[in-house]
Formats: sequence, structure tokens, C-alpha cells
Amino acid sequence: MRTGVITQKVGMTRLFLEDGRHVPVTVLKLDGCQVVSTRTEEKDGYTAVQLGSGFAKAKNLTKADRGNFAKAEVEPKRKVAEFRVDAKNMLEIGDVIQADHFVAGQKVDVSGVTIGRGFTGAMKRWNFRGLEASHGVSISHRSLGGTGGRQDPGKTFKNKKMHGHYGVDNVTTQNLEVAKVDVERGLIMIKGAVPGSKGGWVMVRDAVKRPNDKVPSPGSVKKREAVAAKAEA
Repeated sequence: MRTGVITQKVGMTRLFLEDGRHVPVTVLKLDGCQVVSTRTEEKDGYTAVQLGSGFAKAKNLTKADRGNFAKAEVEPKRKVAEFRVDAKNMLEIGDVIQADHFVAGQKVDVSGVTIGRGFTGAMKRWNFRGLEASHGVSISHRSLGGTGGRQDPGKTFKNKKMHGHYGVDNVTTQNLEVAKVDVERGLIMIKGAVPGSKGGWVMVRDAVKRPNDKVPSPGSVKKREAVAAKAEA
């Protein structure tokens, strides 16, 4: 099991194939996705890597976070997330993950926070059909209908699908296909839609149900020294 990556959703566009067909894709950007900490079996009881992405001002961080980034000798990160990995796929602190960590045609699982839609009715929230347009129904065409059960059971059960807050949920979409990667610009293009709004953080992992043996292991990374040398140049 390899590490996933933290990306930021840029938006949607389309790619044209050689035969003239076009494929709708969601563009995800890697914004300095770097290893800031590791978890080991001896110390923590499991193996994982903690990644950081984006840039944050030190004054906006807690004292504990500033200390963690200083200990790792990396720039403060705006978003931090942890990914479980096998011991053989551990990365070193300071490694920067590149876009070709994934390959075109590979299946991935994508997680994000859905767009918030506020307080909505049951028809929009749960796709209810609503009440009849005629036959005695007036005013309440978009209502959800009965929710209880008169004397038996005489109550509305918990988790009943009703009107309420819609969106801002953690959602994972499985088995999406990587259409293209752009290493120079740090872009990953996923075929189809991805949960979340523009600018939202999106986690991309290898598909659990569709493993791929042709991906780089433990991953496509750029070492801390190479990143520092490029910055100085």
C-alpha cells in the first residue's frame, strides 16, 4: 500500500483524444505536497506518512504546529493529512511527491468535502418524487409526505430521510480513472467529476478494488536536496 496525495481542485475541462472524441476531466493540482512526519511500528504501533500541502503563514499556526514543522525543517503547510502505508513504501521526511506518482489509465479513489447547499427540502436532498400534481393535493406538492406511523410505531425513526442541511459531507468516489498527468505543472487530471468545490482539498489514493502493479513504488518523489538546489538556482 502506497501513500496517497493531497491535491487542490482547480476545476473541470476536457481533453481531446486522437480520434476527435473529448473526455471531461477534473484538474487537481499538487501544491508542494511534502512529507512532514512519519509513523513507525516501533514508536507508534503502525506505519504511515503525514503529508502537508499549500503554504501557511507561521503566525497563523499554533505553537505546536510551528514546532512540528521546525523539527521537520519544512515550510509551514496549510493542509496536513495522514496516509497509511506499508513499511516497504515509507518515504523520508522532506520528500516532495510529484504528479507522476500516478500513471495514466490507473484507477484511484478520490475523497473530498461536497459543496454546501444549505437547508434544502427532501426532493432536492434525497431525490423524493413529491406528491401528486392534482387529485386533491394543494400547496404541498414538494412535501415529503408522512414521516410517522400513527399509533404503531407512533414516532419518527432516527435517520429518517427528511429536509435539512445538504452538503459539506466527506465523500469518497471509488475507481475513477487518471486521464493524464503533467509533471511540470504538477497537475493530475481525473476522468469525470470529483467531490468538492473549486479550491477545495481533495485526497487521491490508489484504488483499493482495482490495484495497479505498474505504478512507481514507493512513489515518484523529489528529494529535499534536489528541491533546495532548484530553489537556489
